[in-house]
Amino acid sequence: MTPQEYCAQKTIQSGSSFYYSFLFLEKNKREAITALYAFCREVDDVVDEPSDEQVARAKLGWWNHELNNMWAGSPQHPVTRALFPFIEPYKLEKKYFELIIEGMLMDLDKTQYETKEQLTHYCYRSASAVGILSANIFGYSHPSTLIYAEQLGLALQLTNILRDINEDLTRGRIYIPLEELQHVGLSRETILSAVGTKSFDTLVKNQVKIAIDLFDVAHSNLHRDDRQLQKAGLIMSAIYRKLLQKIASNPSRSFIRRQTLTPIQKLWIAWRVWSKL
Repeated sequence: MTPQEYCAQKTIQSGSSFYYSFLFLEKNKREAITALYAFCREVDDVVDEPSDEQVARAKLGWWNHELNNMWAGSPQHPVTRALFPFIEPYKLEKKYFELIIEGMLMDLDKTQYETKEQLTHYCYRSASAVGILSANIFGYSHPSTLIYAEQLGLALQLTNILRDINEDLTRGRIYIPLEELQHVGLSRETILSAVGTKSFDTLVKNQVKIAIDLFDVAHSNLHRDDRQLQKAGLIMSAIYRKLLQKIASNPSRSFIRRQTLTPIQKLWIAWRVWSKL
């Protein structure tokens, strides 16, 4: 199996919506963004899979070391071997990969966030850094497009947080800021018993609005000259907006069962966005 095949398999097996935004890209960009996504999956799996915390920290330390190997021209892992040819052509900066790993380390250090500002600090590392690297791969000519990429990463991450509330709670984590729970009269301890109540529905709908507003802010910073280049991000935005609508339509159902769109729905949205650009 080649490094590129390894990354493609990692992406397909994840069942991620990102796969559908990659389909329409030219070969080099598709391989680069697939390798980037595979890197994110590798380090994310370190903290999501049941494991001893010290083992997880050691594995993330190994990935930091592997970044050094990659920038020294001697990558060892299939993912870094797949990424290496694209560092120079797409001006990929090492600091953003390091920020992604920092975000994963935060998952080991914290199980909750008190404020929106604290959550944003985490999301910048775990998601905005990915957005900025992705924007470099897709291409851009206006600096404001990097602001778009940063905000889009935040919006996508907040959507994931809403989609995965129950799953995260089973891992002992909650990403919705505690101040947001308190705003509707809930706490970390009472959120489970509140499922099906007006307070819970209000909490979720408030978070949906925050995510939608972030999508709007992101799009307002995307220069019209870069829209064609950034079409993969626009596809992701459209898919995730549709997912947010589904979550908001029945917040309690979304807690009980992880909400997703079908592959056909995702492909239809991707084709529709692509055909309009």
